[in-house]
Amino acid sequence: MGTRALVVHPRLKTEEETGEGVRDPEARLEEAVGLTSAIDLITVHSEVVAVARPRPGSLLGSGQIERLAQLVEAMEIEVVVVDRPLTPVQQRNLEKALKAKVLDRTQLILEIFGARARTHEGRLQVDLASLTFQRSRLVRSWTHLERQRGGTGFMGGPGESQLEIDRRLIGDRITKIRRELEEVKRTRELHRGARKRVPYPIVALVGYTNAGKSTLFNRLSGASVMAEDLLFATLDPTMRRIGLPGGRTIILSDTVGFISELPTHLVAAFRATLEEVTEADVVVHVRDIAHPDTAAQKADVLGVLADLGIDETTRPGRMLEVLNKIDRLPDDQRIALKQRTEAGNEPVVAVSAVTGEGIDRLTAAIAQLLGVDDRLCGFVLDLSDGAAVAWLYAHGDVVERSDDAEGTTAVKVRLSAADAARFEKRFAGAIRRPAD
Repeated sequence: MGTRALVVHPRLKTEEETGEGVRDPEARLEEAVGLTSAIDLITVHSEVVAVARPRPGSLLGSGQIERLAQLVEAMEIEVVVVDRPLTPVQQRNLEKALKAKVLDRTQLILEIFGARARTHEGRLQVDLASLTFQRSRLVRSWTHLERQRGGTGFMGGPGESQLEIDRRLIGDRITKIRRELEEVKRTRELHRGARKRVPYPIVALVGYTNAGKSTLFNRLSGASVMAEDLLFATLDPTMRRIGLPGGRTIILSDTVGFISELPTHLVAAFRATLEEVTEADVVVHVRDIAHPDTAAQKADVLGVLADLGIDETTRPGRMLEVLNKIDRLPDDQRIALKQRTEAGNEPVVAVSAVTGEGIDRLTAAIAQLLGVDDRLCGFVLDLSDGAAVAWLYAHGDVVERSDDAEGTTAVKVRLSAADAARFEKRFAGAIRRPAD
C-alpha cells in the first residue's frame, strides 16, 4: 500500500494580474498529480488554492492552512505536495501546522530524478542537484545548526558552527561529484568522436515530459526503452542505430523530458544529459497534441532549447515538429489535423507512436531533412568487389544502376558529401572511373 498524499497547486493572484501565469491552473494541478504518482504516492485529494497575498512564513493563509490540516487528519494523509517552490521557513511552518511531511515542486522533481536515474552519470547528476538544493536550504533553516562546536582536526576548529560544518561537508561532496562528472563528460566526448568517425547523423527526440518520446523511440528502433504513462519515465539518454527509407543510417537519441519551472540548478545539473541534443544533426520536437496545455508545453520546450542555443537560426531546416498521440483525438479532429499537416510545407508530422499511424511519413521527413545537402554521385565499379556496391546501398540512395558484360557496374547514388568522400577513400581500388 502506497503513501497517501494531498496535492495543492497555489494559484497566485499576482501572476494573474501580471499575466505571468499563462498556464491553466487545473492543467498545472493535473501535472502535479502526475508528478506525485511518478514516485508511487497515492493522491487521495488534490485542489487549486487561490492565494491573494503570499505569506512569507507559510505561503498560504491561516484559514487555508487550518482547512487543509483538517483534510490531512480526516483522510490520514502523510505527505502534502505543494506545487510551488517553498522557502525553508515556509516548509517547516507548513509541516508543523499540517502535521505531515511537506514536499515542494523542486523536492518532488528531485525525488523522481532519484528514483528514475539508472546510469552512473544519471545518478551523479541527481546527487549534484540534490546537494546543491540542500546547500541552499542550510541558510537559517534550522536553529540547531547555529550551535557552536569545538574540537580539533578535520571535524572543525574551535567555534565552528554545525551550520558551517554541514555546508563544508556538502561543498566537499559537490566538488567530488563535479570531478566525477568531468570524467564522464570526457568519456562521452570520446564516444562522440568515435561516432563522428563513423559517421552517422544524430537525430535527437526532445519534448515535454510524458509527450511520448520513449514510445516513439521504441516504435522507430524496435527497442524496449522504459515507456510508461509517467512523468519523467526517461532520465538517461538512450541511443540506437536505425535505418531510414533510402538506406541512410542514423543514430536515434531519446532524452530527458522538459518541464515548466525547472529550477536553475536542476537544468545545470542535467545539461550534460542534453549535450546529445546540442550535437544533433536533426532535432525532433515531440508534442502531446491531445494535451489541453499543449501550446504552453511547446513554449516551455522551445524556451529550454533556446537556452541551449538550439533554434531555427542555429538549426536552419533541421528541426521537425511531431504531433504525437493523435489516436487520443476525436476522429474528425484527427483527420483534419492529418490533412492540414500533409498539405502544408511546414516541417510538421502528425503521428501516433502507439498505433504506428504516420510513422512512415515521419521517417521520410527525417530522411528528407538529412538529405538536403546530398549530391548525386556516379561511379563505375568492378563487380567483383561486392563490398563497394553493398556499401553504396547501405549508406546512400541508389537511383540508377547498369551492369555490363565486362564485369563492371555503373551506379548513380545520392550521398552526403561526407559519405561520398569516405567511399572514394575506402574503395579507391574498386572504382574504375566516374560514371557518365
